[in-house]
Amino acid sequence: MTIRVLIVDDQAMVRAGFAALLNAQSDIDVVGDAPDGRQALEVSGRTHPDVVLMDVRMPEMDGLEAARRLLDPPPGVVHRPRVLMLTTFDVDDYVYEALRAGASGFLLKDAPPADLIAAVRVVAAGDALLAPSVTRRLIADFARNRPAPRRDPRLRLNGLTPRETEVLELIARGLSNQEIAAHLVLAEQTVKTHIGRILAKLDLRDRAQAVVLAYESGLVQPGTA
Repeated sequence: MTIRVLIVDDQAMVRAGFAALLNAQSDIDVVGDAPDGRQALEVSGRTHPDVVLMDVRMPEMDGLEAARRLLDPPPGVVHRPRVLMLTTFDVDDYVYEALRAGASGFLLKDAPPADLIAAVRVVAAGDALLAPSVTRRLIADFARNRPAPRRDPRLRLNGLTPRETEVLELIARGLSNQEIAAHLVLAEQTVKTHIGRILAKLDLRDRAQAVVLAYESGLVQPGTA
């Protein structure tokens, strides 16, 4: 199945470069582009992309607000693409908020071409966090001094079994499914089953939101190994 991609960036050359690279792949089709978040919403509504590559800083409407609106659409709108944020390390705070909003992860804008192609495929497949350990450190940095949410997120963890809680903690520490399986001496398929149940019980869209909740709930403390 062809992956439909929308590219959103305020630099025309960046959009053109990404489009040329992705369109050269037999399984990827760039269905549109936009220079800001507001136009991204319009183009997405017409083209129904599977994945939106979303720059963070843009005029008119930034990528964070556009991601929020795409991932939490108004009543009657059923299409929700997966959003992959394009960023640099100097805008990590925006990335943290984007993950909380439901973005599937982030990619550095100067990443190698192969990483961009792989990122689109991974996100389209329903996975998240292209570099789990990097994202873990990013979230930890901002969770350290961030005020607690109004609703105590620890209460949401009460429905998890001890094993599911353990798996969630390892996800937040940046371990891959294979590494979690080795650590807990489980089959990798069993780990995937646990993760699916965790997401369902906590009403989370993907692994990215699970990491955020693990930090916000105090299950994992910033700065711990």
